[in-house]
Amino acid sequence: MLTLAATALTAGSSAAGPSTRDGDPARLLASVSRSTTWTQTSAVPLKFETYHPQGMVRVGDHYFMTSVEVLSAPVKCDPACDGYDRTPGAGVGHLFEFDARGNLLRDLHLGAGTVYHPGGFDYDGRYLWVPVAEYRPNSRATIYRIDPVTFAVQPFLQVPDHIGGVVHDVANNRFLGLNWGARTFYVWGPSGQLQRKTANPEQFVDFQDCHYLQYAKAVCGGVASLAVGSASVQLGGLSLLDLHSLDAVNTVPLTGLTPAGNSITRNPVWLATEGGSLTLQVVPDDDQSVLYTYRAG
Repeated sequence: MLTLAATALTAGSSAAGPSTRDGDPARLLASVSRSTTWTQTSAVPLKFETYHPQGMVRVGDHYFMTSVEVLSAPVKCDPACDGYDRTPGAGVGHLFEFDARGNLLRDLHLGAGTVYHPGGFDYDGRYLWVPVAEYRPNSRATIYRIDPVTFAVQPFLQVPDHIGGVVHDVANNRFLGLNWGARTFYVWGPSGQLQRKTANPEQFVDFQDCHYLQYAKAVCGGVASLAVGSASVQLGGLSLLDLHSLDAVNTVPLTGLTPAGNSITRNPVWLATEGGSLTLQVVPDDDQSVLYTYRAG
């Protein structure tokens, strides 16, 4: 189902794909450390119901963001129900397009039946690659190829696991997938053939949203919910991932929180450069969300 607003991305719109924006972010992210300061430079309220945002990319001056609208929350099963640790629940997957002022332009509904949870996704300069999964671990997912101009949707790959993030590794002509909590990496060839499945050695945060960077690198943002004494703490972070080895080249904590108490890298992240500095755009909060921009210094 596709809902159109008055203005949307056109074939003549400028794009900010891997070939035009990624060389500097990869180089600069490699030199970021825990002493790097991240200064908030803007906060744009999104003027629509965002539900539970998942992933985001910027294409020109427009943004695309996935989100899950939960109609009936999954319920834990003890003992397991049908081999799963929880019921599938029910919901609607969304791919929103909005402008720099936070105005909703288009809303594409994604998924079918119990497969309604879109995740972190990637843009390769031509297509959006979006996973939609059941809202439970060890389940199933479909990865879609979506044209950002026409919103034409083409199923690319069925996966017998929950896939919560996808990166199009342009340098190696393959795809990287991350399962529930990003505990397992999948690598598929250009036609979807499985080439590799391996444990993620990174234990710092659970990756939520990843994007291809030049030189066969990717940036991944995420969060870990930790118990510190009697308190529950959200620790955010960014990792620069080597797509050859699938190891983290550099991982840094981000301790910033929103007024709602969420880590700024809780869900959607977008990394770019402006004036020779890294800029990080995030949408950490649910429902009535804000697009925050930070500059590294």
